[in-house]
Amino acid sequence: MVIGRRGTARLGCIAALIFVGAVGYFSFNIGRVALGYYRFEDRMKQEARFAAKRTDAQIRDRLIAFADSLGLPEGAHHVHVRRVEHVVYIWSDYYLHVELPGYVREVRLSPQVSGAF
Repeated sequence: MVIGRRGTARLGCIAALIFVGAVGYFSFNIGRVALGYYRFEDRMKQEARFAAKRTDAQIRDRLIAFADSLGLPEGAHHVHVRRVEHVVYIWSDYYLHVELPGYVREVRLSPQVSGAF
């Protein structure tokens, strides 16, 4: 960094720190949403693997409890389970608010899995 005037280097450093802090803050918010989605979808896959040993109500109750432990919104508690022959389909649909620079965005998330048992 070239110092042209007294204090110039400090302002550049402060601006860079503010920029890095803002990027970190917004990345954390988006990362938290993505992590919750992938953890919920992973639990759905696990429930699909063991669908032969559990009823639809048990699968639904376990996924609702997991969504609650992740702090997902109420819409994630509407878990659907459908069986066709030896295949189980599990899905949910919910909205989350994500803070982005300058505005808040509502994002629709629809985790869904299917698995043979």
